[in-house]
Amino acid sequence: MIFINPKTDFAFKKIFGSEQSKDILISFLNALLYQGRAVIQDVEILNPYLAPQIQGIKDTYLDVKARITGDKTVIIEMQVLNVEGFEKRILYNAAKAYSIQLQPGEDYTILSPVIALTITDFEMFEHLNQVISNFILKEKKLLTDYPINDLELVFVELPKFSKSLEELETLTEQWIYFIKTARTLETIPETMAQVPEIRKAFEVANQANLTREELEALEQREIYIHDQRNAIRRALRQGKEETRREIAKQLLDVLDEETISRKTGLSLEEVRQFKIDELNDE
Repeated sequence: MIFINPKTDFAFKKIFGSEQSKDILISFLNALLYQGRAVIQDVEILNPYLAPQIQGIKDTYLDVKARITGDKTVIIEMQVLNVEGFEKRILYNAAKAYSIQLQPGEDYTILSPVIALTITDFEMFEHLNQVISNFILKEKKLLTDYPINDLELVFVELPKFSKSLEELETLTEQWIYFIKTARTLETIPETMAQVPEIRKAFEVANQANLTREELEALEQREIYIHDQRNAIRRALRQGKEETRREIAKQLLDVLDEETISRKTGLSLEEVRQFKIDELNDE
């Protein structure tokens, strides 16, 4: 078998965002939000487009949006690229999903809680060790909860999950393993196939079950992500190179050329050229 990559937004929506996948979504959300407890009994898949109610407000498109047991709204995003402003976008989407519940004239008391679940293919919180992080409103000094915790931000950082197939113990770990590694597998692991919803997720993700149009859309999305990743890496390399150059220029009057070269990683020829350029500028 060849499985599509759940980490691409196209595949993620295909696996978790359709009416035929409600049982998959219930199991997935119970695993990531409630440690595998069967808190959610039913879901209603909603339109993932957050239409603005005020002219000029930015449109928002989510990967999956659903109403769950307890009259809560869950918005889900799978994020592969660590783009600038991403943290603000998560907060913006959560606040927007909360605010658009009200029509003009309606009372604030009818507002229902919103959970923003974000799965990232990069580390967001380097100072935290856990794979799953939950954020709610708290008092700054005493850390007591705000009287109404209607906004919750939940993050799953895939790079922090390092367990092998043999080490998986919980439903939560199995679902994270599915998201992170399904693309690399050739068969459905026997232990994971014992969970009906995970087995079904693998079946939906089986590339053989996709139409030609879906395969083309998936390929285009993967090409886009690959190109964007390369662009980000290139920008980072250029930024680091420019930083080394600036440091070298500042050290010209302090250290000898060989030491500057050794400290910055630049070639001795580059350092000497900086010195020549500086003399010419004078």
